[in-house]
Amino acid sequence: MEYWKKDVAGYEIRVTIRKEERKAIKIMMEIKKLMVPRNLLFLLFSLVIFTMFYHPLKELMGLLFKSELYSHIILIPIVSGYFIYLKRRIIFSDLEYSYRSGITVITIGMILYFIGTEQAIILNQNDSLSLMIFSAITLLIGGVLVFYGIKSFRFAVFPLLFLFFLTPIPTIMVEKLILLLQMGSTEATYGFFKMTGVPVLREGFTFHLPGMSIEVAKQCSGIRSSIALFITSIIAGQLFLQTGWKKVVLALSIFPITIFKNGLRIVTLSLLGTYVDPRILGSELHKSGGIPFFFVALMLLAPVLFLLRKTEKKGGEGRE
Repeated sequence: MEYWKKDVAGYEIRVTIRKEERKAIKIMMEIKKLMVPRNLLFLLFSLVIFTMFYHPLKELMGLLFKSELYSHIILIPIVSGYFIYLKRRIIFSDLEYSYRSGITVITIGMILYFIGTEQAIILNQNDSLSLMIFSAITLLIGGVLVFYGIKSFRFAVFPLLFLFFLTPIPTIMVEKLILLLQMGSTEATYGFFKMTGVPVLREGFTFHLPGMSIEVAKQCSGIRSSIALFITSIIAGQLFLQTGWKKVVLALSIFPITIFKNGLRIVTLSLLGTYVDPRILGSELHKSGGIPFFFVALMLLAPVLFLLRKTEKKGGEGRE
């Protein structure tokens, strides 16, 4: 790239800018655009939040290695950032300060923060962390409202609310969900056993087969895969569906799919243990064999998404 400019004596000279220099200049211009008071204030606000919640956030990252239930949390900010990047032009096209709505949300976040601080001794570690992370995300959303306005928030509502998946699920909700999945998986398992014609006697969550007994324990509930599938369905609905209630249907379809998948897995492993090798029930296939069945669940989710998307297209053609 070349251009002409005058030197000190007034003579025109030709200046050549190399490709690397053009890239550097472009980056500097982009940085200069970002260095506006609004962005700097939001960055400062975010740093304050990070300082306030440093220990809860550190503890949250520790769950990646301590609990398989929250192995997905590392992906949540990445997915959220991706959706913001996709809509960055429209999100940041019409900016304004929205003090009333933003301060209201920040106030709610601060109330949750003080409750979490005061109740830290009473609550268990999981529930205390849940309240603190929920508070941090609420404060962050309040900051978005204050510095970027309601219009920007509306365009960024999905990736911002998606951040709440960082929040650990309260203990009572986890227990209720595990029990629900355990009961549903037991019914599905019993139905599959009946279909195979294998002689089986059922006692609650336990099935007595020829030569062994199988219990549908809490570990067989599939809570981890259910959470992963639920988040996947939320992302898929946002990418491929337009109608709100169809997104809800897609997300709710995860529960019968999970129950079906759990029943199929339990029966498959039980039959292999009964008629092939009993050691299978204590092998890695039993402990880590959920991955193939997770893909089975994804295959079951795909036609649900396809049908919902197809009906949406038909509705759009009818309106035209």
